[in-house]
Amino acid sequence: MGQLSAERTRDGVLRYLDALNAGDADAIAGCVSADFVNEHTSAAGRGVVGRAGYRARLDGFLADFVALRYEVEEVLVDGDRAAVAYRMSFRLASADGAPVTVRGVFRFRVDSDGLVAHRVDYWDGAEVTRQIAAADGS
Repeated sequence: MGQLSAERTRDGVLRYLDALNAGDADAIAGCVSADFVNEHTSAAGRGVVGRAGYRARLDGFLADFVALRYEVEEVLVDGDRAAVAYRMSFRLASADGAPVTVRGVFRFRVDSDGLVAHRVDYWDGAEVTRQIAAADGS
């Protein structure tokens, strides 16, 4: 049972990241549970609870984070939980398309249907601000 759970967890997480990389809001929302919890540890991030609330934000998020890409550095899985170290890159439309690359870590919990039920995102908001300022020449 543990091996099946780990495989289900890995598959659910990678399917979610693939949907993010494709920029497909409906596919992204389809990878999360109805009661999905999205937490951010950065002051710049905004959490939300529920698939519907998450989906409602995705179009604006994807429009602002142009060419969003998560490059997976490492995936660790333990049962229904996973941690993913990543390198995220994008151009921030609200900052005149400033290019940003930042490393971070996701923690996930995947439910018995293979859907992401909980996501915690850790990244350095100060580094994002520094890169935007550098692109602006400030």
